[in-house]
Amino acid sequence: MKTSVKARNLELSDRLRATIERKLRRLDRISHPEAEATVELIANASHSADASHVAEVTLVSGADVVRSVSSGATAVAAIDTVLDKLERQVVRAKTRPRRVRERAAPEADLVLAREGIGTVGPSDGTGRSPRVTRIKRFDMEPMFEEDAITRMEDLGHAFYLFLNAEGENLCVLYRRTDGSYGLIEPVTVPPGRSR
Repeated sequence: MKTSVKARNLELSDRLRATIERKLRRLDRISHPEAEATVELIANASHSADASHVAEVTLVSGADVVRSVSSGATAVAAIDTVLDKLERQVVRAKTRPRRVRERAAPEADLVLAREGIGTVGPSDGTGRSPRVTRIKRFDMEPMFEEDAITRMEDLGHAFYLFLNAEGENLCVLYRRTDGSYGLIEPVTVPPGRSR
């Protein structure tokens, strides 16, 4: 397996690189012979000690692209956790039907059977309509984007919903794969006017 290892905020020693490449070899038995793995290690000083290192691995195995992210107290612990996830994803990708028709066939058969007995409509397969099973309510205090970033990092989340102090509207802050942040701001369109 061809392996590429990068590090951010972390010194990548030859010993650590060799350990990572050795651990990735356990994917050789289940991946494509010409598979390529890209590993990125990130050290985050702002996170708790248990999640101070993040390992992101992208595995290109034949036609499948599998990506997983995990954190740990050390870079090696993060790699061990992410490899467990990747193994499950690679096995699932190999057993998943390849063609769209193969994937849709069981669902189409179910819909046709339900149509035959007159129960077509949204369902979870048990004959009941989907419903909300849990509701969370939070007090929202207006804050600026910088405060939302700090709060999201303190919580260790990948996204954060907050009440923007500038526009008094709800916004979603999220962490992008390159480490920067994105912001989703709702825009209301007056009735009768399309975008």
